[in-house]
Amino acid sequence: MSFSSLGLSEWIVRQCAALRFRRPTEIQLHCIPPILQGKSCMGCAKTGSGKTAAFALPILQHLAADPYGIYALVLTPTRELAYQIADQFRAIGKPIGLRVAVVIGGMDMMRQSIELSSQPHVVVATPGRLADHLQSSDTFHLQKIKFLVLDEADRLLEASFADDLSVIFDAVPTRRQTLLFSATLTDALKDLKDLAGEKPVFYEAKSEIATVDELHQKYVLMPAKVKDCYMIHLLRHFCKKDDCSVIVFTSTCRNCQILAQLLSSSDFSCAPLHSLLSQRSRLASLAKFKSNQVKILVATDVASRGLDIPTVQVVLNANVPADPKDYIHRVGRTARAGRGGLAVTLVTQYDVKRIQAIEKRIGTTLTDYSVAEKDVLTLLNEVTIARREIELKLSKSSFGEKREINRQKRKFLEESLAAKKHKMVLTPRERRRKTKSKIPKSTQKNT
Repeated sequence: MSFSSLGLSEWIVRQCAALRFRRPTEIQLHCIPPILQGKSCMGCAKTGSGKTAAFALPILQHLAADPYGIYALVLTPTRELAYQIADQFRAIGKPIGLRVAVVIGGMDMMRQSIELSSQPHVVVATPGRLADHLQSSDTFHLQKIKFLVLDEADRLLEASFADDLSVIFDAVPTRRQTLLFSATLTDALKDLKDLAGEKPVFYEAKSEIATVDELHQKYVLMPAKVKDCYMIHLLRHFCKKDDCSVIVFTSTCRNCQILAQLLSSSDFSCAPLHSLLSQRSRLASLAKFKSNQVKILVATDVASRGLDIPTVQVVLNANVPADPKDYIHRVGRTARAGRGGLAVTLVTQYDVKRIQAIEKRIGTTLTDYSVAEKDVLTLLNEVTIARREIELKLSKSSFGEKREINRQKRKFLEESLAAKKHKMVLTPRERRRKTKSKIPKSTQKNT
C-alpha cells in the first residue's frame, strides 16, 4: 500500500518520499481516507506510529484546494511537542508556502499576537496561552477553522486543561472536522465521541503489547539509598559508545535539576529539561541533545509526550511512574519507526506494585538487567557527597520559589478580574445600595 492509494495528491506523495515516509503506517492507513472524505476521526496507536502525519497530510490536502487562514487549529499539551508538530507541518507544506504559528507559554505574547493577526494557515498551540490570547485580544478569531486537532488527547482532557479548553471550544465553530489522536486510550477519551461530532470514525490499532516489538524492556532492582550510584554506573556503561544517546526520566523538576548537576559533576555531557526552566533554556537543551552536542537529556515527563528524536538509543527511568500510561509514553521515546531501543527502569523495594501494574498494562514482562553490585558500591561516597552539596546549593538559590510567586500573582490577577467583572454586572438597585453603604451615616442623615 502506497500513499497515493490513500487518495493523497501527487505533490503530497512527492513530499512524503522526500521526507522518507516509505509506506503508510497502520494508523495512517485507516485514518487518512475518512479525514479526506470530510469525517471527524479518533485514532489511537502506539508511540512512534506516525500519528502526526495521519492528520497533517489530509489537512494540507484540503488546505491546498481552498487556502485561507486560520484554517486548522492543533492543540497539544506540551510546548516542545508544539514545535515538533509545527516543524512537520512546515516540512510537508513547503511546496504550497504554508504559514504556521506556534502559540505557547514562555514566549513573547505581543509577538504571538501580531503573528496571529497575520492569519497563518495553521496554529499549533498549548491551551493555556491560546485561551489567554482569546480573552485578551480581538485581532484574530477562530470562527472559520475547518479542523480542530487534539494531539495527545488523553492528556489534554485532564482536569488541569478544562477551563482553557472551555474558552477555546466556545471560540471555534460547531461545524468543523474534529480529530483526536493519542497513544493511550482512556475512559475520558472513549466518552468524548460527542466532541468529535456525529458518528466520528474511531480506529484503535489493537495489540496485546502496548509497546513496540523492537523495544527491549529491562529493570534493575536495588536499595533506594544507592539508586544514584546505579544510575551513574549504567550511564558510564551506555556512554562508552561514541554515538550513544540517552534520555533519563525523573518525576519532579527539583530532582531533574539535581540529577543533571550530579551527572555534570561526574563528567557526563548532559542537559536538563523541565518546566521550571525558561522556554529558551528548554529549547536550547532539546537542540543540544538533538544535534548530539550532549549525549544525555535529563527530563521530567514534559519530554515524554510525542517527541520524535530518532537517535535515542536508551531510555533510563530514574523512578517508576505511578501511572502505567506515563511509562508507555516515556519508553516510546526510543525504538521509533522500526529502530531498536532499550528501556531500563531503576526499581527499589518500594516500587514492586508499580512495576506489576505496568507489566499488566503493557502486556509483557520486564526482564532483569544484570549489574555487578560491587562495582556500583565503589561510587557510594563520591555520589552521596556530590548530591548533598547540590541539594544544599539548590536550597540556597531558592529553586522553584519564583514559580510559586508567579502563581500567587496570577491568582491575585484572576480574582481581581473576577471581582471587576462581578461589579460590572450589578443591577442598578445593587449599585445604589453599594454606593449608599459607602456614604458616612452622618452624611446620609443630612441628605
